[in-house]
Amino acid sequence: MNFDFSDEQKQMRDEARKFLAEKCPPKAVREVLDGKAPYDKTLWKGLAEMGFLGVAIPEEFGGAGAGHLELCVIAEEMGRANAPVPFSSTVYLAAEALLLAGSDAQKQKWLPKIASGEAIGTLALFEGKGNPSPKAIKLQASGGTLSGVKKPVPDGAIADFAVVAARTGSTGRDSDISLFLVDLKTGGVEAKSLTNVDPTRGQAELTFKNAKAEPLGAAGDGWSILTQVLDRAAVLLAFEQVGGSDRALEMGRDYALDRIAFGRPIGSFQAVKHILADMYVSATLARSNCYYGAWALSTNASELPEAAAAARISATQAFQHCSKNNIQVHGGMGFTWEFDCHMYYRRANTTALTLGSLSYWEDQLIDRMRKKNAA
Repeated sequence: MNFDFSDEQKQMRDEARKFLAEKCPPKAVREVLDGKAPYDKTLWKGLAEMGFLGVAIPEEFGGAGAGHLELCVIAEEMGRANAPVPFSSTVYLAAEALLLAGSDAQKQKWLPKIASGEAIGTLALFEGKGNPSPKAIKLQASGGTLSGVKKPVPDGAIADFAVVAARTGSTGRDSDISLFLVDLKTGGVEAKSLTNVDPTRGQAELTFKNAKAEPLGAAGDGWSILTQVLDRAAVLLAFEQVGGSDRALEMGRDYALDRIAFGRPIGSFQAVKHILADMYVSATLARSNCYYGAWALSTNASELPEAAAAARISATQAFQHCSKNNIQVHGGMGFTWEFDCHMYYRRANTTALTLGSLSYWEDQLIDRMRKKNAA
């Protein structure tokens, strides 16, 4: 079985890397980090023009009609560049929810806008601290309107629409949860930006006050759909994390070769070699799990739940490990604002919580393996 990407997919990766190297250098990331703009609008427009936003969206809905393998390739390069755009919230979450459960009318309305960069989407799931759970969802749906608060919502302050998880029953079962589609620009929703460790990946609090909403998918199927969306997003975000891990490793390696101490490059010292070797091992292990997840995602294999959890766990661990040790290799300079190490450390810790904590996905992997073995 060949888990490697095809020559065409590798060519797409090279094109994405070249584009992002030119349009998204560290200086561009810092402009968002230091400035007031919530994201890089020029880069977002460029991604749309390159066809990257709609790479997995069918051609009938304005996309490139490529597939999830191609999206995995793009996701890795987005993570490598630390791109300050709402790519994950719009493409991994909102678009995937629409593709899974949207009606033709809903797809026709929003997917072409996503592909063209005209619309930013998000998933409003969390309602405070904690991990994804049907019991944690309190926001109420009644009479075609939603009332309640969602936070944190990725890129919620700049989103044009949101897929919202709401409670429609009181039986205590997963079927109490349904999904709704809300146009955030039509009123009834207040957005407030939240302080975040990584300002280039914004978070917001959305307050729904009898906001008009239309069902997304069948009533009572919300949690089932969400589970599938989160599994898909877990694989895609894992590729971002692997891209960030590799870049952090490269930064540490390059510094270790250039920095001279006691008349020799610090990379020649055994202790530094050990740090870099450990970084390489964690990043390579994560890549292996991500490739397995990509295969499961692209083929809609029955192994996707386990593969997604494994990719999410290993990539989260790798990105946190590599970004932290990149700072360590740089020494005192690595802790300064002037060096770029902290930007990847910020992103590593933000993405570690985006879809639920590391412990949540570890529990998911164990539970899914137990159920599969029991069957």
